[in-house]
Amino acid sequence: MTRASSKVQPFVRRAAGSLARRLRNFSEAEPAGYALNDIPSSELALYFPDGAAKLYQLTQWLPVFEASEEARTIVVVRQMDAYSALQGRTSLRVLLVPNYEDLMALYDRADFRAVIYVNNGWTNFQSLAFQEAVHIHVNHGESDKICMVSNQAKAYDKVFVAGEAAVQRHASAIVWFDMNHLVRVGRPQLDLPVTSVLERYDGPTITYAPTWEGEDAANNYTSVDRYGLRIIEAALAQPGVRVIYKPHPRVLISADPGVRSGHKQIMNALSLAAMADPLRGHAALPTADILSILPSTDLLIADVSSVTLDHLYLRPSAPIMLCDRRSDREQIIADTPLAAIVPIIDDDSIASLATDLETLLKDDPNAAARTALRHHYFDNLEPGQSTERFWSELRLAIAQYDSALGALSRRRIVTKGKHT
Repeated sequence: MTRASSKVQPFVRRAAGSLARRLRNFSEAEPAGYALNDIPSSELALYFPDGAAKLYQLTQWLPVFEASEEARTIVVVRQMDAYSALQGRTSLRVLLVPNYEDLMALYDRADFRAVIYVNNGWTNFQSLAFQEAVHIHVNHGESDKICMVSNQAKAYDKVFVAGEAAVQRHASAIVWFDMNHLVRVGRPQLDLPVTSVLERYDGPTITYAPTWEGEDAANNYTSVDRYGLRIIEAALAQPGVRVIYKPHPRVLISADPGVRSGHKQIMNALSLAAMADPLRGHAALPTADILSILPSTDLLIADVSSVTLDHLYLRPSAPIMLCDRRSDREQIIADTPLAAIVPIIDDDSIASLATDLETLLKDDPNAAARTALRHHYFDNLEPGQSTERFWSELRLAIAQYDSALGALSRRRIVTKGKHT
C-alpha cells in the first residue's frame, strides 16, 4: 500500500497586526521550564490535560504532527508526570503549563492558529477560554464505545471524526447539536508506515486485543475478566496457529480485581505455551504499538474499541470476532454496526469458541460485508487520503476562523468608535 507524503500546503500566515494580540497582561507569569519571552511562533497547539496513564490518547497523534513539514506544533501538557513521560518520545517541543494564567500567557505569545484536543479532559474548558484560535476536537480513535460521543462536543468549533458512522453516532446521542460542526477526515494514524514487531510466520496469527474496563459500568467493554483465559486457551488449541496477546495499556495498571486476575492468567497461559512450543512464536506484547501487530494478524479477537475498527480498515479481508461481556446480542448490534456481521463471543458462544475459531480460519463468510462496512466507518478513504483530508480541513477551519475573527474585530472597532 502506498503512503501519503507528509508534505502539505503551508498555512497562510496572519498579516502583521491584523488581529489584536496580547489581550491580557501576564507579564508576571513565568511558567516553569521556559520563559514567556522565549516562545517560538507556532501554528498549532496539541493540547493534553491529563496524566501519564492516559498518554496513549496523545501519543497516537504525535507522529501525525511530527510528519508535517509545514505546520509547526507545540505540545501543551498540564501535568508533570505526562511532561516527564514525553521526554525523548517526540521531536515536537513539549511545554508544561500547569496554571491557567500561564496557559493564557502562552497562548497570547505563541500566536497559535488552532488548538487541537485529543480527549475531553476537564481542563479543556480552561483552554477553550482563548478566543483567538479555532478549537478542534480530534478524539483518540474511532470506536463505538459510548464515551466516544459527549455533550462536550458542543464546546468545540469543529469536531473531526472518521466517517459516516461517527456522524450517525453523534446525531443519535446529542440533543441540540449543530451537525455542521462535524468534519469527516478519516483516521490519519492509519496512513503512517509501521514496522511489524512480529517475525515472519508461515501459519496464521490470532491476536487477542482486549480493551480496559473503562471509568464506569456503562463504559466497561473489557472481556479480560469474563472470557480472557478461555479465549487464549481456545486460540492456543488451534493447530499451527501463533497466538498474540496485546491488551489495552490500562489493563496493565487496572485496579479491578477481575481484570488483574484475568490478565495474570492470560500471561501465565501464554508463557507456558511459548515454553512448550517455542517454534510457534506465541507472545504477550502488552507495551507494543497495536498498529505494528495488526498487519500480521490473520484473525482478531477484540472488544468494542478502536482496535477492532483499525483492523477493519487495515485488513478488511481478515476475520474479526467481537466480545460482548453483557451477552445482549440485540443491544450490541444496536450499539455497534460491526456486531451485525461478525461472530460474537458471549455467554452463549464461549463454550464453542475453539470449534468456531477452527471453522472461521477455514471459511470466512463475511469478507465482503466487512469491506462494505469499512467504507461506512472510514468514508471510502484509501491509505494516504486521510492525511490529505485532515490537513486540508485543518487549513480550511483556520482560514475560516481567522476570517470570521477579523470581521468580528472590525465590528468591535466600529462599535467602540460610536460610543467614544
